[in-house]
Amino acid sequence: QVQLAESGGGLVQAGGSLRLSCAASGGTFSRSVVGWFRQVPGKKRELVCTINWSGASLYCSNSVRVRFMISSDNARNTVYLQMNSLKPEDTADYSCGAEIESQLRLTHYLNEGDFATWGQGNQVTVSS
Repeated sequence: QVQLAESGGGLVQAGGSLRLSCAASGGTFSRSVVGWFRQVPGKKRELVCTINWSGASLYCSNSVRVRFMISSDNARNTVYLQMNSLKPEDTADYSCGAEIESQLRLTHYLNEGDFATWGQGNQVTVSS
């Protein structure tokens, strides 16, 4: 049973950068799709970015597509979310999820329910 753990969150000023890490234990991300989601109070988790097991396929939502980058390091069993030019509206709890890759296109992995395994999340706060 694979477990996921997020790290790298914190408090930054607008315009700054953070790199979040999603590390797998008890298994690897092999043949999996990994997604970063974020959630604010009163709203459901929304997609940020996803990546497939090889790192060959990437997808990010329109709101972060230019500023955020997702990448993977299979040797470290870790998926990263590089967040640049952070805005106060990026403030949220960021979680990573994993799902066995069964679809060719990452546009099939857009919702929270598409991922079976989740980490506990970590808070990102962007001050103005």
